[in-house]
Amino acid sequence: MITTKRTDSNDKDFRELVQELDKDLAIRDGDEHSFYAQFNKIDLIKHAVVAYDGTQPVGCGAVKPFSEDTMEVKRMYVPSNRRGQGIASIVLKELETWCLEMDYMKCVLETGKKQPEAIELYKKNGFRIIPNFGQYKNVENSVCFEKLLSA
Repeated sequence: MITTKRTDSNDKDFRELVQELDKDLAIRDGDEHSFYAQFNKIDLIKHAVVAYDGTQPVGCGAVKPFSEDTMEVKRMYVPSNRRGQGIASIVLKELETWCLEMDYMKCVLETGKKQPEAIELYKKNGFRIIPNFGQYKNVENSVCFEKLLSA
């Protein structure tokens, strides 16, 4: 059974999963990795979720304030050997619930075209593609999403 823990960026399991994520993204993004990496610092994340199978950390994600009523989903990751088991959806649902508890009404996020499984995850979970925002506005490889949250 998969369980989740709410935590922050000081959490050892969260940090280790993010290190794995960064290694994966460095390969996928190639020359563009340094551009994306500057927006993925985790030092000040106050709202992170780690998923566990027993005591084994098997996934993570986080949110950070984007605007007055919107949180941005960041650092979603499930190791490749655990994908396809619904873990990322569990993490995403827990993040959405947490956002609602804090009175946020919407989530936005950016992912890359070189991450097709992430794009499918967000579509499957009710996110819709929107025009690229902020620093991703003119980035060809970026795909941005949003979701209006409801209890």
